[in-house]
Amino acid sequence: MNPTPASNPLAVDPPVPDLATAEAMLLGALGQIAWARRYTRELLAATPRELWFQCPRLGQLGAEASVEPSVAGEQASSLAVTNIAWQVGHLAVSQYGLLMFRIHGRRDDDLELVPGKFRKTFSRGSDPSSPSVSQYSADELLDRFDRIHQAALLGLTTGFDPRALLEPVDMPYAVYPINLGGILFCPLHEQIHSGQIGLIRRGLGLAPVR
Repeated sequence: MNPTPASNPLAVDPPVPDLATAEAMLLGALGQIAWARRYTRELLAATPRELWFQCPRLGQLGAEASVEPSVAGEQASSLAVTNIAWQVGHLAVSQYGLLMFRIHGRRDDDLELVPGKFRKTFSRGSDPSSPSVSQYSADELLDRFDRIHQAALLGLTTGFDPRALLEPVDMPYAVYPINLGGILFCPLHEQIHSGQIGLIRRGLGLAPVR
């Protein structure tokens, strides 16, 4: 018997918190965002840069999986699922969207930090085997990854108007359909992709970090 929405408290969003509660929850979310990023950086530090653009063969993930370079075309899509480079670019773009664009829109400084081409290359649903991915070096990807993270945290802690936490948003969000929900979703999203990075590393024959 499937529970009805009335009997299943997880079937509907809970009431939106008041401003004071939202501000307190923001502090916890910032701690989780920082923790998730430390773990992701630990995984990346243990992954040689020359392997970032390689994809384990589909169905052969494991310590002895064979590896194919990330190339364009149908052959690549039949073998390659994803790679470290795309994961890093995607996390950078996603964090910008969740913690910056939703909060204050697209500012002039963002055009250099997250150019339109970069955003399209690594947005949800983009192709990790696209030649556009390999146009960015591992060093450049990591640089944008770190700069977006620093800018996002600064924007949420310096001169931030907490009333923005209660502004409504569409999916994706966690728990609440407001900016606070988007912020709460950010570390959850990063942990999902950290798990994928960990699996890719195993497929590349690397030992687990933890």
